[in-house]
Amino acid sequence: MEDQNSSTDIDIYKSYLKVDNPYKGGKTLAEIKSQSQKMYKLSSNENPIGASPKAIAAVQAAANNLHLYPDRTDARLRTALAKYYDHALKENQFVVANSGSETLELIIRAFMSEGHECIISNPTFLIYQMVAKWQGATIHDVPLLSPNFEVDVEAILAKVNDNTRLIFLTSPNNPTGSYIPKATLDMLIERLPSHVILVLDEVYYHFADAADFTTAVPYVKAGKQVIGINSFSKTYGLAAMRIGYFYTTEKIADYIHQICKPFILNKLSLEAGIAALEDTTFIQATVELVQTERKYMHTELEKIGVHFWPSQGNFILTKPPIGEKEFEDKMLDLGVMVRPVAAFGAPGCVRITLGDREANDACLAALRKVYASFA
Repeated sequence: MEDQNSSTDIDIYKSYLKVDNPYKGGKTLAEIKSQSQKMYKLSSNENPIGASPKAIAAVQAAANNLHLYPDRTDARLRTALAKYYDHALKENQFVVANSGSETLELIIRAFMSEGHECIISNPTFLIYQMVAKWQGATIHDVPLLSPNFEVDVEAILAKVNDNTRLIFLTSPNNPTGSYIPKATLDMLIERLPSHVILVLDEVYYHFADAADFTTAVPYVKAGKQVIGINSFSKTYGLAAMRIGYFYTTEKIADYIHQICKPFILNKLSLEAGIAALEDTTFIQATVELVQTERKYMHTELEKIGVHFWPSQGNFILTKPPIGEKEFEDKMLDLGVMVRPVAAFGAPGCVRITLGDREANDACLAALRKVYASFA
């Protein structure tokens, strides 16, 4: 009889889980621990005016019953989402999860495994390739076109084969702030084979004001193989609650619902999300502030001589004339937190979140000092 304790050469570890470049979220204010000056956090694309007051009140009320389990399903939030979208989409076309990142995990788990392929376009959100790698998938990068980060439709289509399952695009794109015009999406979607799904990450869509900007809604309504990803972290100011959702065709949504866990959202997040969707006053105030401050920052950055790209998001991508880490440290010394984005596929670049006027003026003052030091 073979010795059950004898050593073997069986490798129990999945090689594709060894991540070379893991995603790291931006630093918190607590990590900086600056006692000498006020610190402005313009590094994580957070809401500049806080969280929805209605959502805060809903969380406070729900906190009295933490001993009770939450709803078994996300049904109430899906009902609220259908209402928010003016019933252009049905309740069963929405899938809710703990953050936009977890919605990506659900989609990738549902459609990808070893032998499958996906397409990304850097610079972009690192999570797409990270989670796809967890499933053993092959990732193809079709970079955005210079100098304005446009989607290379022909190159994407050239990469599609029988093993391709998902294409990840973001509009407005993080970290570039660029967007995908509707005509470009029309051209791509019409030419995709039926076994390929386009995942359109649109978590910053509220802030876009370009005339030819579009969400995934018209494509989903037309029955196209498209998924629109969204989050409550930005416009609604609920980053700490970790609520995300996507919408798609009934067939795709029904399929992915099969791998959703019971009690998928905690009670506080569920109530916060429902209340936030109803807080139209807060949503409007957030969007108006971001769009106003974005125009202001575009103008002032030009005056300073900062190399930047016009944005459709609540952030602006810049390219300082010194290394991104040195630039980050200089800005930090002046009380402003910014985010180097080499890990997003944009080496040498730094992303600056739009704050309120006080924060933005502090950022501009710091930029003037930094740029003056090597003028």
